[in-house]
Amino acid sequence: MQIYDELVARGLIAQVTNEEEIREMVNNGKATFYIGFDPTADSLHVGHFMALCLMKRLQMAGNKPIALIGGGTAMIGDPSGRTDMRQMMTTETIQHNVDCFKKQMSRFIDFSEGKALLVNNADWLLDLNYVDVLREVGAHFSVNRMLTAECYKQRMEKGLSFLEFNYMIMQSYDFYQLFQKYGCNMQFGGDDQWSNMLGGTELIRRKLGKDAHAMTITLLLNSEGKKMGKTQSGAVWLDPEKTSPYEFYQYWRNVADADVLKCIRMLTFLPLEEIDAMDSWEGSQLNKAKEILAFELTKLVHGEEEAKKAEEASKALFAGGASDENMPKTIVTDSDLGENETIDILSALVMADMVKSRSEARRAVEQGGVTMDGEKVKDIKHEITKEALKQGVILKKGKKTFKKLMME
Repeated sequence: MQIYDELVARGLIAQVTNEEEIREMVNNGKATFYIGFDPTADSLHVGHFMALCLMKRLQMAGNKPIALIGGGTAMIGDPSGRTDMRQMMTTETIQHNVDCFKKQMSRFIDFSEGKALLVNNADWLLDLNYVDVLREVGAHFSVNRMLTAECYKQRMEKGLSFLEFNYMIMQSYDFYQLFQKYGCNMQFGGDDQWSNMLGGTELIRRKLGKDAHAMTITLLLNSEGKKMGKTQSGAVWLDPEKTSPYEFYQYWRNVADADVLKCIRMLTFLPLEEIDAMDSWEGSQLNKAKEILAFELTKLVHGEEEAKKAEEASKALFAGGASDENMPKTIVTDSDLGENETIDILSALVMADMVKSRSEARRAVEQGGVTMDGEKVKDIKHEITKEALKQGVILKKGKKTFKKLMME
């Protein structure tokens, strides 16, 4: 099976322009394509996962990826999928986030010997003259047409700033610059980016003529992929300092039954024949599928050794085992303890990042969803002693969230 057909079979393609031409270019390794990443945090998260895996697949098939870091567009913020305006970041914060992205992307993309490029749109956006933008770029965009884009319509009721209104123009200009500078002939993005991407395709053709080849593909469910980056207790990051390999493994181990095979198909590099054989799996077999998904993705992000450790720790805990050296830990210091050299259960849950607030911790205890070392905690005033913390205690919230608390 050729790569384009594989992408379709894995459920990764939603919409395309010039499908036959795109198919021919991708299958023959002639595509120089880009995907953009706005550095709004100092780590990529699982919402970026689908795009990174796609870039890896296409590069393995001989195509050339360009990872575009939005150091310039991050100064404005993308209104797509949002009901409010993004917080403004300093240039220092943006640059720090850019540096973090570069390091993480290298686990997925081979940047050696010109096989891929990593560029920052700040290099051309921050030096633009406003009048030149109006004349050279703005003249090619219809305001009436822009307002029909879904990314703008959903913000019109609550208010869309002029700052954000320019995002489509800037993203379109990115494609134009990449086409001119690096021969980038294709762009990929989420289904929520379709209008912005079409704007770039049209800008190239209007400025360079109808014969200019610029093509667009969107990824199916990439908006859902962005939602994957959030859980009840916060974001799931690719940085092991933010989300440990064990927590990363557990995130995928706990996906819904209805989603597990879809995630295996879209995100892992297992052969399609092997995945197709899982289509008939049900009941306890789905738990096996979740273990496969969790192991494969943890291996991809953190390496095989960390994936094996996370797998062993997970199996030990679900089998009723006690502590495990590979379990994520929260260190408690003397300054965290009260006058009686204890810490109450609500504070412990918050400190361990198992809940967002004491009120959420209180509800979890009152509903019978918290255990410590296998015993249900019934009292919201329960105290954990310093001596117990020296030995290490295992907190469990619900059926799937574990954390070991211990003194240094």
